[in-house]
Amino acid sequence: MTSILPKCRITVLKKTLHDDLAGEYLEEEYGAIGPCDRFEEGEEFTVDPEGAPGEFFARCPYAWADISKDILAVAYGCDMPGIKYRGTLITGCTDWFRPVIFKVERVDE
Repeated sequence: MTSILPKCRITVLKKTLHDDLAGEYLEEEYGAIGPCDRFEEGEEFTVDPEGAPGEFFARCPYAWADISKDILAVAYGCDMPGIKYRGTLITGCTDWFRPVIFKVERVDE
């Protein structure tokens, strides 16, 4: 079956770390965490919004769950208010101790 929605590209823009929050709220055994080790800044993934999530999902199912709604919104033509580039949305995972910021773009093929 051929997808009717355009593919989307996910780019890892930034990995962040809130070690002050981790130090205050995480149990001691988790307190020495670093930035996310599942993704690297600059990595790109192309996904079919109607297909299997593939490598991105394999890397982090939690991040996929967090941003999959944004991928669908972009694929269906939504634009984020205030963003300079049409067909682009900035989103992130909800690991608030070490969140990753992603750019999602429609890929017109």
